[in-house]
Amino acid sequence: MLPLLVLIICGALLCAVMKKAYASEREQIRMKAEMNAVTYADRMAASLDDGIDITELLKQILVSSNGEIGRFDTVSERVMNSYVQSIQLAPDGVVTQIYPEEDNDGGKIDLVHDSERGTIVNYGIDNREVIMQGPFELKQGGHGIAIRNPVYLSSDDGTEYFWGLTIVIIRVPEIYQESVSPLADFGYMYRLYKTESPLDTEFKLVDDSSDGELDDPVSHYFELGGCRWRLDIMPVEGWIDRKDIYILAVVGVIISVLIEALVIAFLFIDKQRQYFRQRAITDELTGLLNRSGFNDELDRYAREIGSKPCVGIMLDVDDFKSINDIYGHAVGDEALKNLARSMVNEFPDNSIIGRNGGDEFCIVLKETDAETAGDQIERFCHQQRMFRFHGREYNYRISLGYAEYPKHAGKRSELLRCADVALYEVKLKGKNGCMCYTDSLCKSDRTQLGFKLDDISYNLPGAFFIYKADRGNEQLLYANQALIHMTGCDDLNDFLEFTGQQFAGLVHPDDYDYVEEDIWNQIDIDAGQSYDYVKYRLAAKDGTYRKVIDIGHLVDSEHYGRVFYVLVVDYDMVSL
Repeated sequence: MLPLLVLIICGALLCAVMKKAYASEREQIRMKAEMNAVTYADRMAASLDDGIDITELLKQILVSSNGEIGRFDTVSERVMNSYVQSIQLAPDGVVTQIYPEEDNDGGKIDLVHDSERGTIVNYGIDNREVIMQGPFELKQGGHGIAIRNPVYLSSDDGTEYFWGLTIVIIRVPEIYQESVSPLADFGYMYRLYKTESPLDTEFKLVDDSSDGELDDPVSHYFELGGCRWRLDIMPVEGWIDRKDIYILAVVGVIISVLIEALVIAFLFIDKQRQYFRQRAITDELTGLLNRSGFNDELDRYAREIGSKPCVGIMLDVDDFKSINDIYGHAVGDEALKNLARSMVNEFPDNSIIGRNGGDEFCIVLKETDAETAGDQIERFCHQQRMFRFHGREYNYRISLGYAEYPKHAGKRSELLRCADVALYEVKLKGKNGCMCYTDSLCKSDRTQLGFKLDDISYNLPGAFFIYKADRGNEQLLYANQALIHMTGCDDLNDFLEFTGQQFAGLVHPDDYDYVEEDIWNQIDIDAGQSYDYVKYRLAAKDGTYRKVIDIGHLVDSEHYGRVFYVLVVDYDMVSL
């Protein structure tokens, strides 16, 4: 479900980003279009003002010459322009003079009383405003706009009177074509509208550069010649740069696919991690927790329950080595798996079950005490157990010891050691039994024949240590008091911390390579059983070194594999 959920979220985010990008892109393009609309509308207005300026020039001549333009054709020729269709004078509102007369003689009409133009003309006269009227079709073809400028003169007594009109007929869009042509170069379509006259409110199309309807164009309004104008523009390619959106969509899809792939990879890796983690804490043969997994689970449990009681159990198979030697390891493995299944069946709930290694198992019964669990533990210990070999069934038995926290052990780390001491007591008393730990048992070490390991190692006539025979990781496992004293350490823990629990920590750095090479050469020659003495400088905690000779023996340990048992002698003492 997680990949599907991530895919949905990525799709939703991509849609949101696309929508946001679309809106942002559209907004930016519209803002740019609005700026262009203002700019080019102003240019259009400036171009249209050129037509008004012609009427103003004629008006000034009339005012200065008391209503006479003696050389009308000459003046008109000088101000004539490519966008001007004709220049006209209309005394008392009646058109009498037109330049050029060719093709324009039909324009001599009484504007004041004309049925089509009279109302607009009289509005301009009464309000003394320059009035633009149109667009309308020209007889010569195309469209034009009439600009009419009322002229008032002063009589001898100082009163003003209406003289007439100066008129210019301009062609559209020629008059402003040059000012708006860059719009097409910048990729815009436009439409220009105006009210036909100051008395109208409805806009009439003046010019159109588009092939069809404009989609939600930006509009700019301005006033000129008594009329309202509107310029609509929009990009030819529309309000969105589809190329950028397509690129964004492709990039978004690629990122979504990568995220989806990463999620799937993460889930796969996590599944593999869990698988290998499970394998790392699981005993491959029995399916129980291995020593590492058991310790982790016990630590987690200890953090959760505080001081609540629990029972620790240690057990192993009696004479398991004989089963392997006589019937084979496959039969021994089957016996261990049967035992593991019986443990899970007997203690299915509220328990931690693990295999320490070999035929040794450990159990912690949660939130119970030794008295409550005693009958169940006894019953489990004395169950009939069998293995098959060549079609026949053979019985095998177990020995078991258990202890209670906090009654027998103040720390949970000591609980299983107490159980182990009880187990070993069962072994000493003939095996095939079950015993609860008591304070009369020595919980420091297993005992046999009244001697303890510490007593023996402490009183050896010389320094002694044990380390794991693993080339490249020669781990120190034990050192007696004589060696600890020789290295200047306080106790075994101090010794292991000083050496880093490595054999290399005991040897002078300059001596280590040849010492290691010498040891392994002797091992190879002697078939891995023993080796001759080796001389080197032994490290002390205070930074000094002393010359020593050691002699070791290589043995196979059930729990650690190959290990060295080594005696260390002071070189100066030997020289004497």
